[in-house]
Amino acid sequence: MKKIIRLGTRGSPLALLQAEEARRSIFQHNHGLDREVEIEIVPMRTSGDWQPQHKEQTFRDIGAGKELFTKEIDEALIEGHIDLAVHSMKDVPSVLPDQLTITATLQRADVQDAFIGRDVKTLEELPKGAIVGTASLRRHAQLLAYRPDLKIVSIRGNVETRLRKLSEGLADATILAMAGLKRLGMEDRAGSVISTDVMLPAAAQGAIAIETRKDDADIVPMVANANHMASWHAVIAERAFLRVLDGSCHTPIGALAHSVGDGGLRLRGMAARPNGSQITRLEIVGKTDEAESLGGQLALQMKQALPPNFFAA
Repeated sequence: MKKIIRLGTRGSPLALLQAEEARRSIFQHNHGLDREVEIEIVPMRTSGDWQPQHKEQTFRDIGAGKELFTKEIDEALIEGHIDLAVHSMKDVPSVLPDQLTITATLQRADVQDAFIGRDVKTLEELPKGAIVGTASLRRHAQLLAYRPDLKIVSIRGNVETRLRKLSEGLADATILAMAGLKRLGMEDRAGSVISTDVMLPAAAQGAIAIETRKDDADIVPMVANANHMASWHAVIAERAFLRVLDGSCHTPIGALAHSVGDGGLRLRGMAARPNGSQITRLEIVGKTDEAESLGGQLALQMKQALPPNFFAA
């Protein structure tokens, strides 16, 4: 009889697809494991999914951070109700509970943001004063830095919900992660992709994290085999930048790292005032095996470059 391993995830269509991808990757990187174990996907509801008062608010309005999408799953993992968890890495807080660790990052998908308009194909084609729907402060700030004439309104929910709200006329356009659209087979809904020079993505955008208990001697080695090292190093640098800068859903911060040359890593970071009136972009290049240190260094440089009370405006 096969051993049952319980994999916890949010229950949205995208989250379930990501859980399936994680399950496939674990089996692909552990030869013969499928003859010994069965990985059962356990959909779960998080605070960010079920509290209706949150649906049209930003995280800053709610007074909560990324733990809205991970807290209940992490608690179930700590208590042993599930054996591992799958998250969109960009939703994972930069500081985890002491008992847990990110053991693997799957090969990263498209990092860019997608522009979806009702009547136009690109951000540049939007008429003056057009309404863009997003609950992301990072997108909000960068949109206004690039197009201060736009009006930003909050639209939350899963991909399907946000596209429906757009079609209902609640906004002229919205911005979604290209990775999510591709995983859902909905990339044709994107009018265009937005250059990362205009819209730097969230730290770890497009990456899938597999989380385990630190002391689980059976699960940790199995999951670690599925780790994609290039994606891991990029994400480690970006999350270190976010953590040292003390970034959360309350602050407009972006980060993107990628390999350069032989064993090198380039990291770009962005911090903006929520109203887009000031935006600072910095970058650093270093060694891949010093990814975490690189992220911390760039964060300290950013702190020095920002004026006092930068995020208060």
